[in-house]
Amino acid sequence: MSSPAGDVHLRDLRYFVAVADAASFTRAAEALFVSQPALSKQIRALETRLGVRLLDRGAAGLVLTAEGAALLPHARRLVDDWTRVREEVRRAGTAPMLLVGLQTTVGRDLTRRLLAATREHGASMQVRLVSWSDASSGLADGSVDVAFVWLPVIAPDLETRILSREPRWVALASDHPLAPRPEVTMTDLADEPFVALPRSAGALREFWLASPDRGSPAVVAAEADTAEGAIEAVASGTGVVLLAEGNARLLARPDVVCRPVSDLAPCELAVAWRRGDTRELVRAAVAALTGATDDADAGSGPPAPPTPRATPRR
Repeated sequence: MSSPAGDVHLRDLRYFVAVADAASFTRAAEALFVSQPALSKQIRALETRLGVRLLDRGAAGLVLTAEGAALLPHARRLVDDWTRVREEVRRAGTAPMLLVGLQTTVGRDLTRRLLAATREHGASMQVRLVSWSDASSGLADGSVDVAFVWLPVIAPDLETRILSREPRWVALASDHPLAPRPEVTMTDLADEPFVALPRSAGALREFWLASPDRGSPAVVAAEADTAEGAIEAVASGTGVVLLAEGNARLLARPDVVCRPVSDLAPCELAVAWRRGDTRELVRAAVAALTGATDDADAGSGPPAPPTPRATPRR
């Protein structure tokens, strides 16, 4: 190889990572939308600048040399870092936005309060509906900044503050035998087929099946990724589903009736955010929802709310 000549270009590192990951010039060229000869030329140029051979064609196909294996993690990190820097630069000139995750219709005047708080901080707000299959309501993968969640949420990297405690109700098809009753018990529902959250919802699935309050496992007739899907299954007679009192009113429709379940503990609606996220907009969002005064210490995280109160029935 010739001696090093000049600085390495980020494009060459990106091409090298693609070839190393694909173990093929052909597949890497297709992924990069460049011709194979052009890609081979760039890799040779990179090897020339570094003064080492990075790839060998062996009996098993394309393999990294020792030098190539040493370069790969550093090249990958540089490419990833530049991608993040580029996105930050692109966002720098735009107004801040609060991304809010939710899995069911929230109502309860909560989104209006959030919107008012974001506008006070010169920001905008975007609401994203997240499937029940994501127990973090979009927080885990960073797609939202704060989220409305129903407890329990088993995620050690999330902080939560309870916003309301509400009785649990059950949704039934309008012609269900239990529909005429003013309220029901878990004994009444013990043998009923249930519409469940996806298994990936974990502890939340078990909570809405009332598993801790049963003598035997629930009969699961179907699973639903959204509240609307669950109510549709109820309307068709597939099964019944537990829901919060407030959502029973928000999701009301003529072919479904909702009744309180008298012997179940209430459910808890909370606001959640990633632990350690002390951005001003996130702090303001939590303060607006909990009614607390924001703390001047940015390292303390969003403040705790006053003692939670049950949301008045509407």
